[in-house]
Amino acid sequence: MLSIIQAAGWPIWPLIACSVLALALVVERFLSLKTQKIAPPRLLDEAIAVSRSAIPAPDVVMQLERNSAMGEILASGLRALTVNPRCSEADLRGFMESTGRVVAHRLERYLTALATIASAAPLLGLLGTVIGMIEIFGSQAPAAGSGSNPEQLAHGISIALYNTAFGLIVAIPALIFWRYFRARVDEHLLALEVASDRFARHLLNMRQSKGLAA
Repeated sequence: MLSIIQAAGWPIWPLIACSVLALALVVERFLSLKTQKIAPPRLLDEAIAVSRSAIPAPDVVMQLERNSAMGEILASGLRALTVNPRCSEADLRGFMESTGRVVAHRLERYLTALATIASAAPLLGLLGTVIGMIEIFGSQAPAAGSGSNPEQLAHGISIALYNTAFGLIVAIPALIFWRYFRARVDEHLLALEVASDRFARHLLNMRQSKGLAA
């Protein structure tokens, strides 16, 4: 591997940095986008159960908020009714939606960086190719009455080919993982939106049953 890096020349170092960064982002996103951390399957039913007759105690709401991204959104609805038991349906949903936007932004974190790496890596590989071609043409120029330099010619070819290949090696997995994580985020956002709507209707019905409707 070291011999390949040496043969590819200095243009390969930005690609190596991109590959390390892309690997770190992929690992981080795998850990952060686990279903249990975003939308645990039974959390909505449990939240509805504990708030069936009244708003639960603050410590229960705090525990729900710390449970997951879904818990954070559901807890925001409970806090809205705690602050203003007679808040309108629009205010309640607006409060939960604003929390949902914060959560959505957190779920999409680093995806732009991964997409940028997928787009930039082939260009960096192309840069290395161009530099290699420059060395190839430079080796053909007569110097001090001599012909072409075979060693410089081979070095230019190695720079061109290795950088092109390494740029694709970095870009293709980065693009695949970016599309995968993009789909995961969209799936989680849909689950959070459905849960938020269902929980908001539950809170409104619970409040109405207690005679606190606005």
